Amino acid sequence: MAEIDYYEIVRQKLAVGPLQAPKHEKIFELMKIFWDEETIRVLSFFPNAQIPISPDEVAEKSGIPKQEVKKILKAANKKRTIAKIGNKFALEPILPGVFEAYFIVRQDSEENLKAAAQIYRYLFEHANEISVRRQEFQNFSPILPLESTEKLIKIDESVDATTQVLPFELVEEMINKNEKFAVIPCQCRLISELNGDPCTVAPASMGCFSVGLMAEAVVGLGMGRALTKEEAIEFIKETEKAGLVHNAFNESQEHGVICNCCSCHCGSLFPMKQFQFKRVRPSNFAPQPNPELCGQCKTCLKKCPMEAISYQEGDQTMTFDYEKCIGCGICAANCKKNAILMERVHNVIPAEKNKIGNRTFGEMLNDLLS
Repeated sequence: MAEIDYYEIVRQKLAVGPLQAPKHEKIFELMKIFWDEETIRVLSFFPNAQIPISPDEVAEKSGIPKQEVKKILKAANKKRTIAKIGNKFALEPILPGVFEAYFIVRQDSEENLKAAAQIYRYLFEHANEISVRRQEFQNFSPILPLESTEKLIKIDESVDATTQVLPFELVEEMINKNEKFAVIPCQCRLISELNGDPCTVAPASMGCFSVGLMAEAVVGLGMGRALTKEEAIEFIKETEKAGLVHNAFNESQEHGVICNCCSCHCGSLFPMKQFQFKRVRPSNFAPQPNPELCGQCKTCLKKCPMEAISYQEGDQTMTFDYEKCIGCGICAANCKKNAILMERVHNVIPAEKNKIGNRTFGEMLNDLLS
């Protein structure tokens, strides 16, 4: 009788919506870091990802004693490799999903954290060979830097200014409408630090920014560092000065968290820049340079995360490649001469909620972290 491959059974169940766990040796290596043989056997009796099941149901289906099942599931949830929804548990996709939660809480051994970090970085660097997405899925979209409405946006005087930029398009709206703020280490840069290859743009500590109830929750759970409003403003300014993109969920509802991303380590921007995968929806804005104000300092060229700006020696001008540009506004935010303004060139209004299966990424992450 052939031996049951519990890892393959669970691997197939990790697919949801546009996401998948491809049949590849690196995926199996990762699963074996997350779940030992005892745990994977229990998880093999789970339904597909995002569908919760109680320990009693697992015990009944598997014949494994209920107390043993509870102990195993509690241990897996402590590491955030499975979600806990009320009194039930659920599988979640390995990326995005488990990846973020696992490295936010870091409740596994140092050996396992480093091993998992190596595999995830491998998945980023070989996204053209090992795709965790069955189809292109734009989970993020940049929102504009601080002071955009005052300094960075080119306003059409013939149109009501309030209609030219919407609340979900601005990082300052997150600060203006909230009193609670927190920062969580960037998981993408953290795995490179664990690998001994730290990002040269910014450290992991300059990570994800959360507000409101989300900020209160991550601080309460010991997963993030609380910030005052003044500290939050200064933190955001520091990320912009470093050249980090404010990536928010590709949704039109108010944002509770944003990632501050570099294109050299981000799991979405790196494959987009390296392999032209459309994983980030460009914002509705594009930079419009003013050659008369430009001092040719080339700061915008150095800061652009997508390498969409070049300098033309012949006519001594900065040239923008709008096929590469994602409309993040980092060039404009770092221009000391105010020679770059962001102009609305699209009018894409994303869905209020961008779902992966039956959950948004935020809801999925909340289930894993709570």
